[in-house]
Amino acid sequence: MLERLFQLQAHGTTVRKELVAGVTTFLTMAYIIVVNPSILSSTGMDFGAVFVATCLAATIGTLIMGLWANYPIALAPGMGLNAFFSFTVVGSMGYSWQVALGAVFLSGVIFFLLSILKVREWIINSIPMSLRFGISAGIGFFLALIALKNAGIVVDNPATLVGLGDIKVAESLLFFGGFVLICALSFRRVTGAVMIGIIAITGISMMLGMVEYNGLVSAPPSLAPTFMQLDIAGALNVGMISIVFAFLFVDLFDTSGTLIGAAQRGGLLDKDGKLPRLGRALMSDSVATMSGAAMGTSTTTSYIESTAGISAGGRTGLTAVVVAALFLACLLLSPIASIIPAYATAPALMYVAVLMTGGLKLVDWDDITDAAPAVVTALMMPLTFSIANGIAMGFITYAIVKALSGRWSDLNASVVTIAVVFVLKFIFLDAA
Repeated sequence: MLERLFQLQAHGTTVRKELVAGVTTFLTMAYIIVVNPSILSSTGMDFGAVFVATCLAATIGTLIMGLWANYPIALAPGMGLNAFFSFTVVGSMGYSWQVALGAVFLSGVIFFLLSILKVREWIINSIPMSLRFGISAGIGFFLALIALKNAGIVVDNPATLVGLGDIKVAESLLFFGGFVLICALSFRRVTGAVMIGIIAITGISMMLGMVEYNGLVSAPPSLAPTFMQLDIAGALNVGMISIVFAFLFVDLFDTSGTLIGAAQRGGLLDKDGKLPRLGRALMSDSVATMSGAAMGTSTTTSYIESTAGISAGGRTGLTAVVVAALFLACLLLSPIASIIPAYATAPALMYVAVLMTGGLKLVDWDDITDAAPAVVTALMMPLTFSIANGIAMGFITYAIVKALSGRWSDLNASVVTIAVVFVLKFIFLDAA
């Protein structure tokens, strides 16, 4: 049955290799089951319900990817977009979490339609590489700021806007210890480095009496507080256009980049260098986003950590099925997830931030018309606490700089259109 479903022999793999690969991938991304509820619960969402929604969204999305697209790619609520959801859309802009979930659902619907209509390649290919690198780095800086804020390292300061917090307190010291531990373990290629760091800091906190142990296993919390609570009508408000676009845009490039990168690592591309069944993979991602929003979590996307499992030998959807089964089993671990403090998950955010900012090395720094938009995009995200604002300012800067420099050949209709739409948004919607 497994051979018929996943074509193991044709992919040069075995059941044992796929099982090991699935466990490896799961361990590298399991941190999301504690980090995501920690972030989303800051909006007022029920922690237990978000924990269940996170596990189920990861299970459903990964299962679809494995059984339908037959790829060893795992999915879960995405880092960066969960922070954007909580701290920008709900925290800064004042929308309810129900409306924010509606925006996530709409972005998933649009993603699904783009996949069916097969216009995704046109969109992806029309976006300048410098902006793609800037967006990735900007999300990294955004996560870093949130991590430092959660750990009390960066605090508000009326005179200088931001300042240094009390770095001598236990929470700040534990954050730093967790971060360097994760980095060291990652360098040594220890599987599950991020999860080990989170557990280690939580364990030390228990010994110091900073958190209280509430058990290991229990029945899953109720999903009712967030299930089908999304407000789609509220998300259709004209002021939410850029929010929906930001969710869609980041998910589109995260997924596409992860799929191509993972496929290259595993030798899954065809003779023309293209990814077979790309449409199925992208539709799996979009369905996961829609179902995740319905249950109560932010955008679900493909995880680059899947390459860990691929490096361990995973080549088919059986790897993904194993990951899905492990996420489903995590539903019983809610007592552990609920006691992990913010300063223990902050090192994970900081570590992911380091990985995401690495894209800046690919920017052509000798070409100011490419470098400037990338930097503007990257800096505007953390400094305005908004991924959407960073994307908008990046597109506007790119279009104007290229036009004034006489580099018309670098512009295309989609970039100019998106830039004009963002200019109109800032003039009319933000001024209203």
